Amino acid sequence: MAKRQVFFSFEYAKDCWRASQVRNMGKVDNNSTFSDNDWEEVRKKSDWAIRNWIDDQLKMRSCLVVLIGSTTSTRSWVKYEIEQAYKMHKGIVGVYIHKLKNASGEQTTKGCNPFYNILTSDGSRLSNHVTCFDSDYSTSQYVYDDIKDNIETLIEDAINNSRTY
Repeated sequence: MAKRQVFFSFEYAKDCWRASQVRNMGKVDNNSTFSDNDWEEVRKKSDWAIRNWIDDQLKMRSCLVVLIGSTTSTRSWVKYEIEQAYKMHKGIVGVYIHKLKNASGEQTTKGCNPFYNILTSDGSRLSNHVTCFDSDYSTSQYVYDDIKDNIETLIEDAINNSRTY
């Protein structure tokens, strides 16, 4: 299976460490992962510049992977990225990362589905159409392995299903 170029969406302040674990699994094309310094630079720009950067990045990707932490669903940029990926007919998939440990070795609580409050063109909830993978395991290493074993299939399924919503 060829590695896909994807855009990772996540809450930077709380989930950067968890997200970097997933971004660096080696399961997606290297052009999908930006250094944390790149993310930090983007965050310092104006809203207009951030929107343009997101739009440009999404145009080059086949799938949006939303890495869902405890409060990801409340983040305006995550919502914007989901809405733009939907408008661009990109594959969209969610992966819960709350059970991965952060830099301090802590797990967190499961967050709400970030697709629930986004409506499709027919008025249905995007959450009815987008898979959110949540590992059955509770130990961080097992969760990591479970995500690593499944992420390529999740991405392919999301791309294949992107025209159905």
